[in-house]
Amino acid sequence: MTLAADMPAQAESIFRQNLRNFSRNRLAVGSAVVVVLFIFMAVFAPLIAPHDPNETDLFRRLQPPAWVAGGEWSFLLGCDGLGRDILSRIIYGTRISIFIGAAVILVATTIGIVAGLAAGYLRGWVDILISRLVDILLGFPYLIFAIGLMAMMGPGLVNIILALAYKEWVIPCRVVRGETLVTRELEYVEAARALGASRWHIMRNEILPNILSPVIVVATIRMAHVIILEASLSFLGLGVQPPTASWGSMVADGRAFILEAWWVSTFPGLAILLLVLAINVASQGLRDAFDPRFHE
Repeated sequence: MTLAADMPAQAESIFRQNLRNFSRNRLAVGSAVVVVLFIFMAVFAPLIAPHDPNETDLFRRLQPPAWVAGGEWSFLLGCDGLGRDILSRIIYGTRISIFIGAAVILVATTIGIVAGLAAGYLRGWVDILISRLVDILLGFPYLIFAIGLMAMMGPGLVNIILALAYKEWVIPCRVVRGETLVTRELEYVEAARALGASRWHIMRNEILPNILSPVIVVATIRMAHVIILEASLSFLGLGVQPPTASWGSMVADGRAFILEAWWVSTFPGLAILLLVLAINVASQGLRDAFDPRFHE
């Protein structure tokens, strides 16, 4: 009983040590700050955006950025083919990308944790069923799979989340299953089992708290992937529908005049690049700090 009681304190101490390791990685911390700034921009978009993102003005059609001849500082990044302010649409588009990314990761990680714990701890036919389902879903290319689901369900915010989460859960499931297979054999789990604790109690209170670190790292890494997938679906016209601002659809809007009005596609494309790069670098820092296999 003493061994099981000491584990939460030990896990907390290890977690704090991992946070200190992460704080020493300046590049990762800087990237995390960039991600936080994007989140801040998404939350306070109505206060930050200089214009209504859906307000059209054909007299400003394809107006260039402020530093280019013909531009205005009140429309810093220029306007698109309908005269809408690109900066305002990028700011509001941040909401779509971050919300969908966070929602998909939250749903998929929750399902993956439950399925992975069940497969890794219960074993038997439960493990076989879940493992075979995971293998089947991994056999389909992610983007093609999502496009097929969106074609059946139709475009829309909720449908995007469902289509992306439908396969995304297999990644945290495999991680949780592997960690559970190792953790279920440790002494404190054996002690809890010997004391008569139920399977649910052991999975929830003994195993889950001690395998959360790799799950958090994987979830952070996968969020960047989900943001790219959402932008890809919106680029193809299967994602968020106009006039709602979405980075992928903004890039698609500028295809027709990429040479004469490069700013229409370039700036939302750079926003995607910056956010995804920042998430990837921050997640790599988390991996190095929280995964003992990467410690020196």
